[in-house]
Amino acid sequence: METSKPVRTALYGEHLKLSGNIVDFHGFELPIWYTSITQEHLACRRESGIFDVSHMGVFRFSGHGVKQWLQGLASQQVTAIESGRCAYTHFMDESGCIIDDMIFAVTSDDEILGVPNASMIDVMKDWFDAHLTEGITLENLSSEYSIIALQGPTSKDVCEKVLGKENHIGRFRWKPLSTNELSIDGWIQGTGYTGENGYEIFIPNQQAPLLWSSLVAAGSTPIGLGARDTLRLEKGYLLSGQDFAWSKLNGDSFLHRDSWETNVPFGLHLEHEFVGKEKVVSHGTDDARWWGLVQLEKGPMPRPGKEILSLDGEVCGRLTSGAPSPSLDRTGIGMGYIKGVSAGDEVLIQSSPKKRIRAKVVRPPFV
Repeated sequence: METSKPVRTALYGEHLKLSGNIVDFHGFELPIWYTSITQEHLACRRESGIFDVSHMGVFRFSGHGVKQWLQGLASQQVTAIESGRCAYTHFMDESGCIIDDMIFAVTSDDEILGVPNASMIDVMKDWFDAHLTEGITLENLSSEYSIIALQGPTSKDVCEKVLGKENHIGRFRWKPLSTNELSIDGWIQGTGYTGENGYEIFIPNQQAPLLWSSLVAAGSTPIGLGARDTLRLEKGYLLSGQDFAWSKLNGDSFLHRDSWETNVPFGLHLEHEFVGKEKVVSHGTDDARWWGLVQLEKGPMPRPGKEILSLDGEVCGRLTSGAPSPSLDRTGIGMGYIKGVSAGDEVLIQSSPKKRIRAKVVRPPFV
């Protein structure tokens, strides 16, 4: 059977110029690193880095009452988000299982822009289409736009150098790009997946190479998928498909979770009705929730799928994410769903068939 070839983003040629190590990521050809994961990770934490995240989707929801409509599907209280601001939300099915998470921007009372995860674009398009009401429309703009993330402590300096001071935007805010020397169109958001200050810049595909090369020339470090993952792990950000998964796409029931179980400190508001809320409010205090773990001794690094045990040897959870932390001198950190624990408790990670590593339960972020 013939399989479709991976998609090349508009920045594929730029990645080759920079000797990016290209891999197939959810059907897209993207660099996993250019130099090394550690170097790129630390560059983002200390200075600034740029990421090609054009594999992510772009949806436009529009119509009178669009905020109220989206709120009925979302764990976030969308009507409380003012125009020009961004927010995070989960979307659950009727059983309370998270389908996907999403950052969205309210651009006006009648328009919202959303960014679904790469592998979930078609799934979420179908989900939203099935719940559209009269007067609400959904456009899938994913193939028309590229997304460049500029992240890190010096990202503001780089942004202003390339696009001008008028295009700086604050954290979790949105604005259309103002006139700039590069004649770049689109919009900019104060959002990202690294926990650092920075931006995500949405531009027409044909303009992406010019903006990318200009950001590199201004001193920002190109960063691949490998460091993107360790950066988000250090900040305790969920990864769709790995830290949770929709039951209709993934048979691993351990990953079928609702918003309460993910234990995230944002994006869940119970003051409104939404699909899946009944499950969210049904939990008891002893149910498993998502926690972070920091290894307390040397040994194999924490990896997804490893069992977590209480100190008396009873299995109480499983890791969904884990890696050595570049910012913490390669200390092992991980995250997973664990039953019956609180911050500060000690547990054991079954790192190998014969090796158990002591670890402390923490509430992310780790750095």
